[in-house]
Amino acid sequence: MGKSIISLLVLAAAWSCGNTLADEIKLAENAPDRYVVVKGDTLWGISARFLKDPWRWPDIWGLNKDEIKNPHWIYPGDVVVLDFTGKTPHLRKGGTAGNGDGGEADWRLMDAKLSPTIRRRSLAIGAISSIPSSAIQSFLVRPLVVGEHELNSAPTLIAGPETRVVLSAGDTAFAKGVVWEEQAGWSVFRPGRTLIDPDTKEVLGREAIYLGDAQISEFGEVSTVLLTKATQEIAPGDRLAKTPSAQALSYVPHAPGSSFKGRVIAGPNDSVSEIGSKEIVIINRGSREGMEIGHVLALYRDRPSVIPANAIDTTEKVKLPAERYGMVFIFRVFEKVSYGLVLNSTRPVNVLDVVQAP
Repeated sequence: MGKSIISLLVLAAAWSCGNTLADEIKLAENAPDRYVVVKGDTLWGISARFLKDPWRWPDIWGLNKDEIKNPHWIYPGDVVVLDFTGKTPHLRKGGTAGNGDGGEADWRLMDAKLSPTIRRRSLAIGAISSIPSSAIQSFLVRPLVVGEHELNSAPTLIAGPETRVVLSAGDTAFAKGVVWEEQAGWSVFRPGRTLIDPDTKEVLGREAIYLGDAQISEFGEVSTVLLTKATQEIAPGDRLAKTPSAQALSYVPHAPGSSFKGRVIAGPNDSVSEIGSKEIVIINRGSREGMEIGHVLALYRDRPSVIPANAIDTTEKVKLPAERYGMVFIFRVFEKVSYGLVLNSTRPVNVLDVVQAP
């Protein structure tokens, strides 16, 4: 069933000096007059062509709280226009780039009267995502971060068939501690890294390494388990967890409170010492600190202290302001930690770098 999609949104914002909108939204240098959306684009990437701070795209499009619940209303072939007509500049959609007769652009809507319009199109077909979904797809459901209580109480595989110690897809295994639940899906995991706050030394949780999927074919004090998928070898001692629901990809960027501050405590795995753009970082802040999916954080790194020029005391050192060098987009939140995607980074991210409100 098609859903109503807002197809034309107008931002009523005043224009001030320096190509700055009234609420401090600044245009990028050499921002184009228009851009044709292509397959593989994201709302973040398109906005970066027009804005110095691309995470502000909900503001430049003027999305309200209802519209940002599902902002996927831009499709390949749509034309995004930076419109300077009238007293206030704004972004709008201006028709499509091709009309099927020789690839000529269809600009008929570009000179139309600016007003909200509606078109119906299935959200499942072709709409572009907010951020690069391929970079985070494997992290949307897995891995989990579990506390010690969850880890200790998780159902445990106690044996394989014929005392086998290496199991794979299609094998039967046996587990203790499984509680019946209608239509529950199960994942097999193994306790992984312990995540520790570098400042307070608090244990924030354990990463659960995903090993595969399973079905419970018979419940009991010892339950019979059918392993339906295996991404790694599975063995007695591994744990079971209910498979969480996949999250939607309608991520709308917004800033946390101005006092928010945290640190990068890990990358996607321990073999990575420097984390690059479009890679995953783990932050030592979660839902208990107010972290939300869609929060945008600025990355900072301390600069070394320096001896001031012409200093009388050559032992005097002055701490320089921290260097801001990138952005992190939070896409998955647990109680005490969050997972983020590095965007717009000009240098590799290191563990212990600071994140805070942009």
